[in-house]
Amino acid sequence: VFTFGSVPLKTYLPDGDIDLTAFSNNQNLKDTWASEVRDTLENEEKNVNAEFHVKEVQYIQAEVKLIKCLVENIVVDISFNQLGGLCTLCFLEEVDHLINQNHLFKRSVILIKAWCYYESRILGAHHGLISTYALETLVLYIFHVYNTFAGPLEVLYRFLEFFSNFDWENFCVSLWGPVNITSLPDVTGNEPQRLCTYHINIK
Repeated sequence: VFTFGSVPLKTYLPDGDIDLTAFSNNQNLKDTWASEVRDTLENEEKNVNAEFHVKEVQYIQAEVKLIKCLVENIVVDISFNQLGGLCTLCFLEEVDHLINQNHLFKRSVILIKAWCYYESRILGAHHGLISTYALETLVLYIFHVYNTFAGPLEVLYRFLEFFSNFDWENFCVSLWGPVNITSLPDVTGNEPQRLCTYHINIK
């Protein structure tokens, strides 16, 4: 079991959650272990003598199976065989090491996350708002555009200045810069077929 996301990166906010992903070489567990973990957590929820207080266990059977629960009132998300989160964690650690300056990147991410969450209310992918990974991509791009910073406050200033004037109607942002939206593949679905309606006259 590995942690990933903002906790091991040390860029979490007080209201943040803990992300865990579990791996196993046992192929027989592939289809059942999410249910087994859920059952174990639900049993722990009923155990009045449990070391840690578990409640609100949810099993989300999406493409990526996810178990959400509260442990000691901290949100914990448990996924299975998810390498992407670990790769992102390693990448952002390398970025922070490369920028250096007493963890300027991480300190800037914490400040900008706090502003986005507490001041502007635009952070929170589960509410249809911007995700933490998207925000970190935007912060990375600011480091790419401007070479030197006096500290995290200047990074926040540059972030607000740059993205408040950004042409969001026509462009999105990647690590390498603006990307024209028209160059992206069309991912819109087909319009659903209309069902025929029949009118029956009852006399």
